[in-house]
Amino acid sequence: MKVFLELLGVLFIVQAVGGLFSNLWGGSRSWFLVNYLSFLDGYEVFASIVIGVLGLTLCLAGAGKKKQS
Repeated sequence: MKVFLELLGVLFIVQAVGGLFSNLWGGSRSWFLVNYLSFLDGYEVFASIVIGVLGLTLCLAGAGKKKQS
């Protein structure tokens, strides 16, 4: 479970950072998730920040879990 949380967190962080770069400097559609969700139109930067915070939270939660015997 620990590895899964950390992996999912890293995936969210990559999506967030890529979405921020794409929407702040590039403006073109890319493979980042926030660019393909139509209900996020106009809120891509905010959504990228939220996804990044969620990813960081998942990584910290995974790192904080103790290994169970």
